Amino acid sequence: MTYETRVGTKFPLVCPHCEKPTLATVASEAPGGGEEEPPYLLELVQCGTCHDPFVLIEEDWGEGWDGEPLVGWPKQQRPLSYNVPEALRREHEEARQCFSSKAYTATAVMVRRTLEGVCLDQGMSSSTGRPKPLFKMLEQMKDEGKIDGQLFEWAQELRVLGNQGAHFTGTSVSREDAADGLALAEALLDYLYVFSAQFIAFKARRDQSKKDGQGSSSE
Repeated sequence: MTYETRVGTKFPLVCPHCEKPTLATVASEAPGGGEEEPPYLLELVQCGTCHDPFVLIEEDWGEGWDGEPLVGWPKQQRPLSYNVPEALRREHEEARQCFSSKAYTATAVMVRRTLEGVCLDQGMSSSTGRPKPLFKMLEQMKDEGKIDGQLFEWAQELRVLGNQGAHFTGTSVSREDAADGLALAEALLDYLYVFSAQFIAFKARRDQSKKDGQGSSSE
């Protein structure tokens, strides 16, 4: 297969490293694909702002390269499911943006806000309708069976990390702790709003199938 090389070509995009609009330069490229898959083109690209490299992937579905390359590396963060309430998605996205800006202490604070939002969305409040302390809301979620022991432990660690970020202690939040906090918060959101709902739907479908099977066998 022949194609026109794009090595040295500059084009505008948003860098996956520094997340700034930039003019990127194609440093090298390599085509691939064959009988089992459509042709594709890997491009090693360098950001014109931070100068970090990344890899783009373009595919050819019979009309040439599609002109809409995907970032193959570094791995991009997946969007949260739309089953997660919009307000919580916004809080978690802001935490991600803080992390991308290397504001790791702010990341921890936003993770804690997300956690507090989860508790309130799940109805964890006092009899007067006023919010309880976050520790008490998490305990209530565990007591009501909304989260198990391990998720409760995760959530408590996120709460402590958030407290570390919110109060001046002379100790900053590390990049590793901020990254783990983001990942654990995402896992908690997935568990409560995606996997739990999916399991309930699966169980209901299975139970209905059993009932239908019993009804048909008795006729």
